[in-house]
Amino acid sequence: MGVRIAVVIALSTLVSYLHMLHALRTEALEHLQRHVAERGQREQAIFTLAEDNHAFLKKALEERLRELPREDVSARFDSLVARLPDGTLRNRPEQEESLQGIHVFMPPHVTLDAGFRARLVAAYDVLSKYGPAFYIRFKTTYITFPEGAIVGFSPWTPRWSHELASDFSITGFEDFILSQPENNPRRQTTWTGIYNEPISHEWMVSGATPLDLDGRHVATIGHDVLLDEVMARTIDGHLPGAYNVLFRDDGQLIAHPEQRLEDTRSAYNILSGAEQPDVAVSRLGSREKAAHLRGIFERVKNRAPDQTLLELPEHGEYIAVTRLKGPGWNLATVLPEQVVSRPAFLAARYVLLLGLLSLLLELVIMYRVLQQQIARPLQTLTQATDKVAAGDFQVALGTSRGDELGQLARAFQHMADQVQHREEALRQNNEGLEQRVEERARELRDVHLKLMQTARRAGMAESATHVLHNVGNVLNSVYTSAQLAKDRMLKMRLEQVGRVTNMLEQNQDDLTRFLTQDERGRLLLPFLDRLGQNLLEERTEIVSLLNDVGRYTEHIGDIIKMQQNHARAPRMHEPVDLAELLEDALRINSAELSRHQVRVQRQLTPLPHLMIDKHKTLMILVNLISNARYALDTVAPSERLLLMSLEQTSTDRVHIVIRDNGMGIAPEMITRIFQYGFTTRDEGHGFGLHSSALAAQELGGTLTVHSDGPGRGAAFTLELPYHPVQRTT
Repeated sequence: MGVRIAVVIALSTLVSYLHMLHALRTEALEHLQRHVAERGQREQAIFTLAEDNHAFLKKALEERLRELPREDVSARFDSLVARLPDGTLRNRPEQEESLQGIHVFMPPHVTLDAGFRARLVAAYDVLSKYGPAFYIRFKTTYITFPEGAIVGFSPWTPRWSHELASDFSITGFEDFILSQPENNPRRQTTWTGIYNEPISHEWMVSGATPLDLDGRHVATIGHDVLLDEVMARTIDGHLPGAYNVLFRDDGQLIAHPEQRLEDTRSAYNILSGAEQPDVAVSRLGSREKAAHLRGIFERVKNRAPDQTLLELPEHGEYIAVTRLKGPGWNLATVLPEQVVSRPAFLAARYVLLLGLLSLLLELVIMYRVLQQQIARPLQTLTQATDKVAAGDFQVALGTSRGDELGQLARAFQHMADQVQHREEALRQNNEGLEQRVEERARELRDVHLKLMQTARRAGMAESATHVLHNVGNVLNSVYTSAQLAKDRMLKMRLEQVGRVTNMLEQNQDDLTRFLTQDERGRLLLPFLDRLGQNLLEERTEIVSLLNDVGRYTEHIGDIIKMQQNHARAPRMHEPVDLAELLEDALRINSAELSRHQVRVQRQLTPLPHLMIDKHKTLMILVNLISNARYALDTVAPSERLLLMSLEQTSTDRVHIVIRDNGMGIAPEMITRIFQYGFTTRDEGHGFGLHSSALAAQELGGTLTVHSDGPGRGAAFTLELPYHPVQRTT
């Protein structure tokens, strides 16, 4: 009944969860679409305002251009600009304050005819008059000319024109290119992609509107929109649990929560992430995030024109998208499915909790009923069973009930009477069974004696395991096998023998009945058989583990033997294979290298045997490899690399290089690294590299070090004389 109630509660909880999930998903997605639409209206306001400003400035500049031919502008032109030694024309330095934030820059090749002079003066007049009004919303208002000159109102960069390089050219900027008649035949406002302005190093986007006069392109009016506020609003102003992304149709990324624009001057393109994985990692943090962003971009790009709500099932996300008028950017808000389903899950959890409390109350009621109607009658029946088992057949049960328990009581009463009659018959046959019981008891005592002997042998094996353990913590493999053998020994079911003995002692007065009639007595012999098999299996496992101990001890002995061979008294010169000596040095350090997950690469050029002091050379190599291992502690385990190279660099010299990609060495420490007592490790003593350098000199060689600085790794080069063994014919 409890299970049925639990199933009903689970089904009702599931139905409630699905209903709430559907309702909450519908509400959340409608809210998501409204939010993105409203956000798009707010974000595109500055771009539509810029286009309105361009229309006004275009009309004002056109009117001013038509008025100026009646005036002589040469004097005013000369008062505004001056030609610098590099050939460019810029603001006169002495008039920067009077220009009130207006900058002028002309490359050397501009032809200063009357028409150009008039256009530049007209641009200056228009910007002087209207630039301060636009400065509230737009940091820069500028006018460019097809000749490559520019006039801009930008008080926030007071020396902009004088900080430009002499070879600066606006002809390569996107707004200049888009304003040309062949690229903009409709002569409408166009918007560039985002870029990093070369002087202020601010991220911005430019809107440009060309001006044609009498069928000829004479100027382009533009606004620079700083993107720091737009990016901040896009990243920070999001729905709970969601995030915003802003990008162009060509894949240029404008804003993303994970985008890193520090120390970069170019925008990131989503489509280039697969071709340039390093750029994707540096900009977004990982290749997975770049691939995820590209999936969002592809989904938005391939949507229907009027579709504003999209799904990204492979990532479990919903995407609401709107297009900003003006630059045509795509503003997308990404909402994970779990954010939508979490409220439904919490509500379903409360429903489930209430259902479980109801189930618990129902079970308490059922318990009280069962206690009164079933448990107590069964307890009375159990007590009667114990009396019958003890040999007392005078039991009295309540047989007046008409239900199943009453029928069971009457049947038990009848059974007790029958058992009493059979007990009398069995008692007459007990005399012939006593001898068989005594024989069986002797067999059990023999089994018990054998089990005790096995236990003593197991104790001796355990003592041997403890002796091996005391060899030292360094013998990890031996300790592990010995510990397993100990565990197997402790798990041997020897205490069961004592229980069997106790049972036999308790029933020794009536062993025949116990072994033949009692339920526990009939199971005793099969149990002893299984117990013997279990002890044999445990003994086999323990022997296998002790064999492992022997193999591990032999392996440790091989390592100790190799180290003892290398530690023998050295001879001054003996034939040595340097490649094998490098491998010996690696084997001596192999435990530490493996434990710290250091990957080793070898670049060993085959060389003949050389006459050299083997002991000193090995001491140097072991010390260098050990130091390289410590230098790799600051590197992630997956990136730890040790490179060993061996080559003949000249007719009389051999180079051994030990290189790591670890912590590196600061320039000021390079000259002190081989001094006695100098060390950078807390537990170091400053003797290893000093003694290695001295040993290298005694060998007739040198020990040097090179590092590009902290975090760039280090390379130690051991240079030795090349004295190959002379072969005798």
